[in-house]
Amino acid sequence: LEFRRVLFRSPRLSPMVPVLVFDIETIPDVPGLRRLHDLSPELSDAEVAELAFQQRRAQNGTDFLPHHLQRVAVISCALRAGKDLRVWSLAEPEQSEAEIIQRFFDGIEKFTPQVVSWNGGGFDLPVLHYRGLIHGVVAPRYWDLGDGDYADSRDFKWNNYISRYHTRHLDLMDLLAMYQPRANAPLDDMARLCGFPGKLGMDGSKVWEAWQNGEIAGIRDYCETDVMNTYLVSLRFRLMRGELSRAEYDAEISFVRSELARLGKPHWHEFLAAWTGV
Repeated sequence: LEFRRVLFRSPRLSPMVPVLVFDIETIPDVPGLRRLHDLSPELSDAEVAELAFQQRRAQNGTDFLPHHLQRVAVISCALRAGKDLRVWSLAEPEQSEAEIIQRFFDGIEKFTPQVVSWNGGGFDLPVLHYRGLIHGVVAPRYWDLGDGDYADSRDFKWNNYISRYHTRHLDLMDLLAMYQPRANAPLDDMARLCGFPGKLGMDGSKVWEAWQNGEIAGIRDYCETDVMNTYLVSLRFRLMRGELSRAEYDAEISFVRSELARLGKPHWHEFLAAWTGV
């Protein structure tokens, strides 16, 4: 159910509640744009996307497409459960967009984890909501607001994945900014200021170009390293709020470093080389 899965084991840190850190990468929904604008089939995908970008720039000065027109190409995840840490990517073209999204929500159905993101409330989850709706994805656990059929459903009335102020989904950027958009900080900046690697070789603005060039593996690698940056920043947050002692935090950081070094994948070697550890 996942691609390029990695299993880590640590004797030190065993969270009672599984933690699922995730990030998505998107490309323009070219078939959707063709349908909505009744575009000629003679236009290439690149031409369709460029028309949408131009229209968007004319409307509000940016070529960033609306959430519902962002097609999900990759979802990368890190799951910390018990003594294990698993990192994997669900991605096209091995799976369709519908399968990618369904499997992501299947993971929430199975583990009921705390979901952690950086700007997940502002971008990633709304995209998954719209695209999941389009594809008929089923996600009852995720959408439980206290009226579901689960034994612990009542608890979800007071702490669910949907509410901005609950922690079943912890949007670190949103919380650290005190829910004030003008106080938002980029993950890349915060990761590097904390001594973590930050973004390596790509950013969201380059994903569409990379996709057209067939650099799908590079997009996956980039998304996975973004997830690991988010996980590391979340550990620093857990230290700050007293959830981890300094010894537990140091042990987990050491564990992540050693396991990434053991993997032997080029993007993890690059990640470690950029990790200054201040």
